Order: sequence, then C-alpha cells, then structure tokens
Amino acid sequence: MENEPFTELEPEEAAAMIDEGTLKVIDVRQPYEFAASHIEGATLVPIDGLYSFAQSLAEQNLDKSLAVIFVCAVGQRSAAAAEVAAIAGFTSVYNLAGGMGNWAYAGLPVTRGF
Repeated sequence: MENEPFTELEPEEAAAMIDEGTLKVIDVRQPYEFAASHIEGATLVPIDGLYSFAQSLAEQNLDKSLAVIFVCAVGQRSAAAAEVAAIAGFTSVYNLAGGMGNWAYAGLPVTRGF
C-alpha cells in the first residue's frame, strides 16, 4: 500500500540487509511460535495488544534511527507492529512480506529454541 508508514521487504531483500548488519529483526509472534523457528539474532517482542506492544518496544531502548524489520507468521501482526513503531518515532521501519512462512518458502535459514 502506498500510504503505509513502513516498507515491505521480500525475504531475500531482508536477508541481505540482515547479513550486512543494517537491519534489526523484531519478531512479534508468541513465544511458542518463536521457539519453533525464527530468524537468527531476532529479538522477541510479542504483540498481545497495540498498547502493551508499544510499551514493550519502548523497553527495548532501541535507537529510533535504527532500521528495524518486524516479523510474524504471515505479515499481518508485523504490519500492525510496524505502524506502532512508526508512530513511536522509528524512522526506518520495514515489514517482512509474507512473514516467516514466506521466509521459509524462500529457503532462508531459521534457528530454533531461545
């Protein structure tokens, strides 16, 4: 969508930026989903509600100029998280298009556990 406060990244684009060290990954799924498989180096900040998510994101004390990508299972929860981050003042916000399902479909590496 054109007026979204974030940019959708395809898994391959996101993987390249993660490998370069220019993109911080925030996984917004539930702990059991994260434990099953996640992107290596991702930080788990579950989205249980927009207000509580905004609080949890603030508690991460991240530099708001840092490029961040939000990840969930299919890209819907992470889109909401990306909008919250943009409202909170993050200036370089991304959403993983298709979520972890699309990441796995692209054959990109995952890690398990915590």
